[in-house]
Amino acid sequence: MRKEEFEKLVEQALAELPPKFKKYLDNLAVIVESQPSRDTYNRTGSPRLSSILGHYHGVPLKHRGPYYGNIPPDVIVIYQNPIEAICSTEEQIKKKVREVVHHEIGHYFGLSEEQMREIEE
Repeated sequence: MRKEEFEKLVEQALAELPPKFKKYLDNLAVIVESQPSRDTYNRTGSPRLSSILGHYHGVPLKHRGPYYGNIPPDVIVIYQNPIEAICSTEEQIKKKVREVVHHEIGHYFGLSEEQMREIEE
């Protein structure tokens, strides 16, 4: 899939977020990269051969206080190649992109991996 098409899927996933969540998205950039860097594997403590589909880095919303300001945007990165590698159809890619975007938005709100797994199950 061309990167532009993939980026549109990410945009759609963000647009589909319920308004009650969208209204809290502030100072956040969502970008697409081909694959995770070595630095991302190091930061997450993930084994080099594991598939990282997305990554959030920043100050979770629940940890922002009155001191929060003049700070570069938090970033969610969605990784195209690993998502495409585990999907066999465009419909599966679309579904997985939506799932990964929502998962990373959960981290933006301050949810841990364990909390996200419970919600997703």
